[in-house]
Amino acid sequence: MSSNGKKTPFYEKHQSAGGKMVNYNGWLLPVQYGAGLVEEVRAARNKAVIFDVSHMGEITVTGSDSEQYLQRVLTNDISNLADSAISYSPVCYPEGGVVDDILVYRIERDSYLLVVNAANTEKDFTWLSDNVFGDVELNNVTDRYAQLALQGPSSLVIMNRLSSEPLDHIKYYHFNPKVSLDGVNCLVSRTGYTGEDGFEIYCHSADGEKLWDLLWENGREFELAAAGLGARDVLRLEAAMPLYGHELSREISPLQARLDRFIAFNKNESFIGKEALLKQKRSGITHMLYGLEMLERAVPREGYPVLSGDDEIGWVSSGSYSPTLDHFIALAFLDPLKVESGVLRVKVRNRVYRTRVTKIPFYWREK
Repeated sequence: MSSNGKKTPFYEKHQSAGGKMVNYNGWLLPVQYGAGLVEEVRAARNKAVIFDVSHMGEITVTGSDSEQYLQRVLTNDISNLADSAISYSPVCYPEGGVVDDILVYRIERDSYLLVVNAANTEKDFTWLSDNVFGDVELNNVTDRYAQLALQGPSSLVIMNRLSSEPLDHIKYYHFNPKVSLDGVNCLVSRTGYTGEDGFEIYCHSADGEKLWDLLWENGREFELAAAGLGARDVLRLEAAMPLYGHELSREISPLQARLDRFIAFNKNESFIGKEALLKQKRSGITHMLYGLEMLERAVPREGYPVLSGDDEIGWVSSGSYSPTLDHFIALAFLDPLKVESGVLRVKVRNRVYRTRVTKIPFYWREK
């Protein structure tokens, strides 16, 4: 067990629950618990699980020029974003690569909360600060928050047992900034990284352990389970949600990752990276994201080459066994001009294994 890294407010809770701790981007977090990754994934799909996501970064944006500023740094259009609504957006470099993909919470006019990837918090804050103009103030408030994700079909009923008011009214990609969960003041959003219904819950760091205990006490009869980083990665892969450093990076544009719907080329304000992305769109994209379903038992790990005949046409960006589908799956960047409808192969060390392109996401939950 690694002892080097920052501890979230739930570190002791993870240890008590039997979490196997690892250093993840400088944070000590559980990779899995005693039941194991497969059971954690199944619990998320069928019941409910709790994740510690306190390592995620939070940055506030305030001031009269906040919207205009965010329109400049985001590829998506937030001009019609209502109070208590959330927008997903890439943030791009001028050359079209991705600084990060983030969530934008509109608190009210001239006040936003940005939720950014853990490994990118300092980089994002620097990039955002370097591009500030007008009446805009940025603050990195990551240390103020403890954050838990409650995901799975039983999430709503568990939350409603704790809340002073029913939370059914919170729609997907919306939030309530002032929810009392049995006396703990929280911001509650209907978001997640699993493909399931669920919530992400933010509270003051000092209230973190109390929130954890409340969720456990009220989730016990619904067989609430703890889940770690391993299950979270498999769940997001099944739902084909991009992971920064794998499906997005400085070298991989949002167009390559098939995030076209989050690029508002027609919004009034120009945004950083627009010209490069337009050029890429016009000239054609050499490698685009595809889903692969393995036809033989082999783990398609990141970086493994994908072949069409003897021709290497791309590489795996993420791959794993899928407990939900009971076969191995992968996301891969492939040359769209060389992808055929027939069987492709993934090179695993010195052997090749048959695979085929399939639709993504691999998993859709029943609404």
